[in-house]
Amino acid sequence: MANRSHFNAGHIAMNSLKKAGKNHSSHRADDRPEKTFHSVLIKDCSEVLKQLPDNSIQLIVCDPPYNIQVAHWDQFPNYREWVAAWLKDAERVLSPTGNIAIFGGLQYQGEAGSGDLVTIISHMREHSNMLLANLIVWNYPQGMSAHRFFANRHEEIAWFGKTSSYYFDLDSVREPFDDATKAAYLKDKRLRPESVEKGKNPTNVWRISRLNGNSLERVGHPTQKPQTVIQRLVRALSFPGSTVLDFFAGTGITTRVAIEEGRHSIASDVDPGLRIYLDKQLENMRAIQAAGSSLFEAGPPPYVILEAQRFSEHPVFTPDCGARGRNDRTSLPGEENDSEETLEPVSEPVIVDRMTDLGLVSPTGKTPAASR
Repeated sequence: MANRSHFNAGHIAMNSLKKAGKNHSSHRADDRPEKTFHSVLIKDCSEVLKQLPDNSIQLIVCDPPYNIQVAHWDQFPNYREWVAAWLKDAERVLSPTGNIAIFGGLQYQGEAGSGDLVTIISHMREHSNMLLANLIVWNYPQGMSAHRFFANRHEEIAWFGKTSSYYFDLDSVREPFDDATKAAYLKDKRLRPESVEKGKNPTNVWRISRLNGNSLERVGHPTQKPQTVIQRLVRALSFPGSTVLDFFAGTGITTRVAIEEGRHSIASDVDPGLRIYLDKQLENMRAIQAAGSSLFEAGPPPYVILEAQRFSEHPVFTPDCGARGRNDRTSLPGEENDSEETLEPVSEPVIVDRMTDLGLVSPTGKTPAASR
């Protein structure tokens, strides 16, 4: 039975290019930086956002407080008004291909103050031009028990693209098939061998365990997100050499993942404990140097942690940094610009248009279907 993808102009065009042995104009070589730069600031999110240039950030990973008044940083007289302020600036600083991934839940509706992901999505539908690409369900097996309702075993991540040309790299986060399944699929003449080799689409339901109390990833923060979750967001929604922003940085995990994945980053939080947590993250990272990166076989590129007074040296302030193509890069502090533009293989990331069917994968493996 035919589905929407069979009549989709984007799919038809990409298929025609592939049959002709040609690549889409967005196929370029990875812009892997020689060095990455990372700023860590103890500042309010609005203060940080106002300092950033328009169209300069590729990905925002965002795990905001929900006004349930468990700490001084979690109390807002008007939660929606507070959310509206930073969302407006977040949309401004995102590049045209940029994305924002907002963590949340739906379980706080009856709590004091009340503010959750429903509040944020509702506001964005009324006041933002960004496009909801996916509502990701992070499903975890462990958690608190319950007797008056079904025990909660999931958290949501709302992924919005700034424009219809948001960036998405499915191939970077595909899950390999086990040997038996792979062998069976390779015998099926209806399936492309190259697609089988890539692995499967992880879908918008991510079955990833939460961190238990004695996890080696733990750095002491009560709401720490697993590295695997943030890694998947960074790999799929940003590209090497781009900048990832986290202005509710908490444990510093976004900075660690950005370092490992060859992205620049900016992290901020009102809690000075961020620096302590990040030190522990970097200690853990150094202990398992090769973990978490398939892009850099010899480990991540060298990185620089910029002191607060050197924030202006961050690559995000390089002219037109957000408008650069993945190979159209400007020299960063301490390096020369000697990159050459080359064509990518078909399996590499591609900037896609939201015309492509949200729930279906094209034969090229690129779809805009539809982080601590």
